[in-house]
Amino acid sequence: MIPATSFHGRRVALFGLGGSGIATAHALIEGGAEVLAWDDNPESVSKAQAEGIGTGDLRQADWSGFSSFVLSPGVPLTHPKPHWTVELARGAGVEVIGDIELFARERTARAPDAPFIAITGTNGKSTTTALTAHIIKASGRDAQMGGNIGRAVMTLDPPQPGRHYVVECSSYQIDLAPSINPTAGVLLNLTPDHLDRHGTMQHYASIKERLVAGSETAIIGIDDIYCAQIADRLEKAGKDVVRISKRLPLTDGYFADGTDLMEAVHGRYSRIGFLEGIGSLRGQHNAQNALAAVVACLKVGLDLGEIQSGLESFPGLAHRMEQVGRKDHVLFINDSKATNADASAPALSSFPRIYWIAGGLPKEGGIEPLRSFFPRIAKAYLIGEAAPAFSATLGEAVPYEISGTLAAAVEHAAHDAALDDSGEAVVLLSPACASFDQFKNFEVRGDAFKEAVAAIDKVKPIGGTR
Repeated sequence: MIPATSFHGRRVALFGLGGSGIATAHALIEGGAEVLAWDDNPESVSKAQAEGIGTGDLRQADWSGFSSFVLSPGVPLTHPKPHWTVELARGAGVEVIGDIELFARERTARAPDAPFIAITGTNGKSTTTALTAHIIKASGRDAQMGGNIGRAVMTLDPPQPGRHYVVECSSYQIDLAPSINPTAGVLLNLTPDHLDRHGTMQHYASIKERLVAGSETAIIGIDDIYCAQIADRLEKAGKDVVRISKRLPLTDGYFADGTDLMEAVHGRYSRIGFLEGIGSLRGQHNAQNALAAVVACLKVGLDLGEIQSGLESFPGLAHRMEQVGRKDHVLFINDSKATNADASAPALSSFPRIYWIAGGLPKEGGIEPLRSFFPRIAKAYLIGEAAPAFSATLGEAVPYEISGTLAAAVEHAAHDAALDDSGEAVVLLSPACASFDQFKNFEVRGDAFKEAVAAIDKVKPIGGTR
């Protein structure tokens, strides 16, 4: 835990008592703050009380006595309208912040030179965060990973010189972290997302921009117009900006040339790394993730040899293009985290011969956006409520069966792929659907896929990346 000593002796209001909220309350109490916490869920309040956290209905509180208000990132700050606690805080002139802000203040107070990499973007931030932390840890350094991935940030070890922090930040978290100041700030990409919480694309982009604007070095993917404009704007303001691209050969910056990672300096190119043969980093989208990780690691002092070694040993994220087994020429991939068509696109673009398991609780738009990938699909195995609609979209373009269950789909896909003599065949679970018709969540669905694959005779589990 990181005790929030910056709040010693202060009264702090806190709303939102989920896992990160309770962790933040403990960090504040450990740092010497007096906390009054609340949640709309009575069970969450009872749990906090059982853990020794002071609770009370913030509607009845005297807000003039609070120095700060810590808000859970899942609670609306601005849109569709501010939460009632936000209105009370603002009415009393109390700052509204989140746990990332607490971390930023503690790092500044305790060890401002402790390397801090903060990563955001609409897509790819979890993989980039996990990859960056893995490279640093594999080099023998102390790597602390948290934020929007894995551990709540205040449960990490306290800042000290030489301790590296790799923190994934959602737009909600950035909105509550006005003084975030990473050594390297990464903005991967921007596409419309969470507009119900941010109102407009322009507001959403402006929030993401704050992370790189506050960093020593801003690492920005420029393959979309929003990020390209942010890079130009920050550079004109005198910020140290490093551009990356997964598809454009840049004059200055870092870009991908197939599986080669390239550095450009005044139009002169040199290869600084490669992804060839690294199964966990297949696809153009992972080239961008890798470039961001490479540049961030260079910024905090790693050398290219350490970085390449880390790339090669990266196991990938569970349930996201996760290699789980191989039988002869058949590779089994768990991409259960792909809960809509856009999320399935990277996996479908990464393999030339696919036996595709898809379906579940359908999302708006179905799989029509994936039509350009249909020529890669040898056969589809449809499960769950979406099966009839997906079969109608596939029509005569892709052979399919309605398997019904995931277990049946794995069995049939493995059998058919084994008979494919055209080279490597991939049995891919990338559902393009939510899981809730048959599974509690996408993790349970992915685990069920892995169990079904493990039960196939003579399948060899894949524990690494090669």
